[in-house]
Amino acid sequence: MKTQSSLPATQGNRNMMSPFDVLQDRIDRMFEDFSVGFRMPSVFGNGGFDLTPSLDLRETDKQVMISAELPGVEEKDIDISVADDMLTISGEKKTEYEHKDGDRYRSERSYGKFSRSVTLPFKINPDKVEAKFDKGVLKLTIPKPAEAQQQHMRKIAIKH
Repeated sequence: MKTQSSLPATQGNRNMMSPFDVLQDRIDRMFEDFSVGFRMPSVFGNGGFDLTPSLDLRETDKQVMISAELPGVEEKDIDISVADDMLTISGEKKTEYEHKDGDRYRSERSYGKFSRSVTLPFKINPDKVEAKFDKGVLKLTIPKPAEAQQQHMRKIAIKH
């Protein structure tokens, strides 16, 4: 019985990949790069999809801005909470059941509860956090407390 190996094909003393192995490697890399940012089916559970929202974080001297993608989620189904230095965005994307008589069909849209937490390097004042929701994107502005604004980055020189 022969087994397949993922090792490069060898020719004499040199390691050399066959043209087919090189092509397969490039195709694999292309699909890996393409799928970044997309939610792929979960390996565990009932075959559902990962609903973890994708985030963008930006920081200035005075504030932190967070944008979360929540397509298909209604504003009333989003909860934002703060505990010390942790901000949590949670909610639920509810199903829209479509009843169809006749042949079966497949649904690949994802539904369910989600939660995403971000820890910041300062205690968050929940009364000062601003939240806006428009076209499936939640935008949060979190002001830094005065003591966090005073912290400056210091570059360390590499000694030779």
